[in-house]
Amino acid sequence: MASYNKVILMGNLTRKPEMRFTQGGMAICKVGLAVNRRFKDAQGEWKEEATFVDVTLFGKRGEAFAKYHDKGKTAFIEGSLRLDTWEDKQSGEKKSKLYVVADDWQFVGAGGAGPGRDMVREEGGDGGAETSGGYAQAAPSGADDVDDAPF
Repeated sequence: MASYNKVILMGNLTRKPEMRFTQGGMAICKVGLAVNRRFKDAQGEWKEEATFVDVTLFGKRGEAFAKYHDKGKTAFIEGSLRLDTWEDKQSGEKKSKLYVVADDWQFVGAGGAGPGRDMVREEGGDGGAETSGGYAQAAPSGADDVDDAPF
């Protein structure tokens, strides 16, 4: 049976990005993203409902994300769903958590040009850039130093 696992989200960060590193030096960035849904209720009135999603970014992408984002800032994230399962040490109860592993992200809002405009196409060679599908992340508008850009 064929399957497809792709998630595209845009929302606001609910907390400051949390950076950790594995013993091998791999960066792990964890963030919370609030994504709103607007709909009409049975009485025809507009309602807004927030969904809170945990997102994990690995490697250089995670480091760059943490450098340029903070609580409340808008982010556009592409990735896939993952399910972790474990047994609670105190109760022995089985637990699970669904979260997103980000493959790519873009700047949006006041600090960037919006979805689809912040991706820079890499033409040939890797040039040291971490890319996904041939794209590298562009530096945010107003970046002070080109050497600090995440690519």
